[in-house]
Amino acid sequence: MRMFVFGMGYTAKVIAARLAGEGWVVTGTGRDGDVDFADADAVAFALSGADAVLSSVPPARDGGEPVLDLYGEALARFGGWLGYLSSTGVYGDAGGAWVDESAPVGIGRRNARTEADLRWLALGARVMRLPGIYGPTRSALDRVREGRAHRLDIPGQVFSRVHVDDIAQGVALALDAPAGAYNLADDLPCSQNAVIEEACRMLGAPVPPLQTMDEADLSPMARGFYAENRRVANGKAKRVLGWRPRYPTYREGLVACLQRENEAG
Repeated sequence: MRMFVFGMGYTAKVIAARLAGEGWVVTGTGRDGDVDFADADAVAFALSGADAVLSSVPPARDGGEPVLDLYGEALARFGGWLGYLSSTGVYGDAGGAWVDESAPVGIGRRNARTEADLRWLALGARVMRLPGIYGPTRSALDRVREGRAHRLDIPGQVFSRVHVDDIAQGVALALDAPAGAYNLADDLPCSQNAVIEEACRMLGAPVPPLQTMDEADLSPMARGFYAENRRVANGKAKRVLGWRPRYPTYREGLVACLQRENEAG
């Protein structure tokens, strides 16, 4: 079985490694891929031999959907499995309430992401809606080590997150699942402060002081992140895919990240 991936980035490479271990041959575009995204002939050849196609390419800054804008017609004719890595940002701000796949989308700041999400759904894709992604070399542990960790004084602020290995498991299970949207999020939405405090405890590092967003000098993108507050429900993925996160909370996830990094030297 062959999968072609648009955008062989951090998460997609973990997915590719998971599928390779199950006997799949995975090729793709991107800096770490082997096909030039802009080479229409090479992409067409890859698609002709693929059983499945996955895109992890985000919307363009101008709001376009790079993959569908270039290759939408070919993908509409593609008879195999389609998958897309989307974002739970499509749900916008829920005031800390729970959201599932039936919640309205397109009410937040990520309208381009929502449009891309809906276009892939219209093609019959399995759309994985992902919250904050973390994993080895990309977790709160790294931010603490590098002095980039913040604790913000925003009472009641809650986020969901997911370990990259659990995303890979979800995609693997979705290969045999019906088309539709699936939230892949862990079981314990919580404040970012709690995650930073746990990373500091694990590393024996001092806990950063509480700051306002102005004091923390956050980028506009980071400010937008904190402008939304929601808990992401994962019940559909558990029921339909049979998905169970290996790391149901950030605690198990951070332990796994630290162990992996220590093993790597």
